[in-house]
Amino acid sequence: MRRFGRSSSGANGRKPRRLMSEPAHSNRALAVLLLVVFINLVGFGVVIPLLPFYAKSMNAAAWQVTTMFAAYSLGQFFGEPFWGRLSDRIGRRPVLIVTIIANTLAYLALAFAPNIWIAMAVRLVGGFGSGNISTIQGYMADVTPPEKRAGRMGLLGAAFGAGFVIGPALVMAIRPGGGHLGYQLPLFLAAGMAATAALGVFLFVTESRAPAARDLVQPRRREALAAAAAHPVLSRVLLVTLISTGAFAGMEAIFGLYADKRFGWGPGQVAGCFAIIGIIASLGQGLLTGRLARRFGEGRVLTAGLSIIGLTLLITPFIPSPPVAVVAVACTAFGQSLVFPCVAALISRASPPDRQGQMLGLNMAAGSLARIGGPLLAGPLFGIVIGGPYWFGSALMVPAIFFALSIARGTKAAA
Repeated sequence: MRRFGRSSSGANGRKPRRLMSEPAHSNRALAVLLLVVFINLVGFGVVIPLLPFYAKSMNAAAWQVTTMFAAYSLGQFFGEPFWGRLSDRIGRRPVLIVTIIANTLAYLALAFAPNIWIAMAVRLVGGFGSGNISTIQGYMADVTPPEKRAGRMGLLGAAFGAGFVIGPALVMAIRPGGGHLGYQLPLFLAAGMAATAALGVFLFVTESRAPAARDLVQPRRREALAAAAAHPVLSRVLLVTLISTGAFAGMEAIFGLYADKRFGWGPGQVAGCFAIIGIIASLGQGLLTGRLARRFGEGRVLTAGLSIIGLTLLITPFIPSPPVAVVAVACTAFGQSLVFPCVAALISRASPPDRQGQMLGLNMAAGSLARIGGPLLAGPLFGIVIGGPYWFGSALMVPAIFFALSIARGTKAAA
């Protein structure tokens, strides 16, 4: 597959050393990082189901609830490329430590937010500080040969999904409520999980970037974006991320309000549904995505995942009962579990080793931009008609599928 931009050789004309080539070392680093991701995502899984009810405890309107989701994504939009590029330059490990500590502080600040406006500001700053997914993906790409990256990215997605199982389960066990103060305990728990993850990185995660690779000059965001836009695969992958993530984020942000209005659910039932989403996503990404990608190619699996998301979003508003609604949401999550690893694998294949963090950061920035627009559109659409966010998301899948099909054809021709 053709790569973009300048050669990945350093200023002295030598190519950087292969990163973390020892299999045992790579496997150990991978296992530790997956455990750290899982611990951190348990805390994240605690917070997400609570946010609509936490905001309602401060008398927030529906648009303010979705704006609080969007504020975090706005912070990530600026944070992901910054941290991804910095991790290419100074190494993955210090960036992971700093961003996870920032996550810890953001949870604590959110627990003591006196009103919805301060909560939005905390989410904005927290999103910038914790925008480290591209750094984690860059670490995975550093320690994984190209032919295994879809499977390894699937393992990363499985760790994310498992965190979304345990986190909502803890919410169900805690049974938060009783006003604004009743939601502080889960936020303290999330902060503790993030602090534990930061300690895990500090003690056990070794650096994956060789010193010679870190000395390479990195292009600025505008140059990297121009190079990605000119690349036949990267440009389409970024568009797929922008479109599909916007649809999924709109559904995710509005789901608590949708379930409350449609079925009378509270935090416990919503958390239970998110736990099911986590199970499906974990199994899909950990067991299926890598195998399917090796057999059919990332482009085809990406197309299938987007098709599943579009269909399930279309039919969800017509579902008459809670159990069937849970099945529909689980199917949407399964489609997303196919999309996430394939996108990351396609980007890592198409990017030079010294720019993978930056390119993955651009992809996460596209996702963050989508997680801004998705919730902001979902709130007003929900106010007009309860199924509005779902039907709009389903319509967005049409161009996303078109781009995925062109990616599949392009990668097959380049093979």
